[in-house]
Amino acid sequence: MSLLMRSEELVEKLEAALADYNPRRIDNPAASPAAVLLLVRSVNKEPHVVFTERTSNVEHHKGQICFPGGGMTDADPTAEATALRETFEEIGVKTEHVRIIGQLDDMVTVSAFRVSPFVGVFEHDPEYQYSTCDVEVAQVIEVPFSFLLEEGSMELEVREHGGREVLVPSFSYEGHRIWGATARMLHQLIELVR
Repeated sequence: MSLLMRSEELVEKLEAALADYNPRRIDNPAASPAAVLLLVRSVNKEPHVVFTERTSNVEHHKGQICFPGGGMTDADPTAEATALRETFEEIGVKTEHVRIIGQLDDMVTVSAFRVSPFVGVFEHDPEYQYSTCDVEVAQVIEVPFSFLLEEGSMELEVREHGGREVLVPSFSYEGHRIWGATARMLHQLIELVR
């Protein structure tokens, strides 16, 4: 498969893969429900995945690279609504400018969140400028999908989990390290495209 693909090609591949995909649900009453948005945006007709770098002011995951998202509130009717609301609050992308195309497997984080990841396509002005929440977001990082598909872009790290050592994915892009649950979600998205 060619690493460089147009945004339309990637979206078609993702839509086809996610249409038949039945995401794994986790029922863990001890974990707080949360949701994130894996947002795909076309930059110069090339697909990019949108991440945020968290500030040192937030309660959880200070300074980490993650997807826009956060905890569910009583006002959120669904996990999808949570992901869209949090994306608007964090980077200013309006709900009506995102087309949700599917969902990935739930994941439980070390900070005791049960995260439901949604995949969405940004359908708005390509010149759009993000409006970030300075308390939560230090910066927005857009990573080309072609980079994520490159051989060697993903590294495997040994981590301790549940009293045993496990191999987990991580990515480094222009000095930013993507690891933990975010890297696991990203890895699942990449595998669906492949």
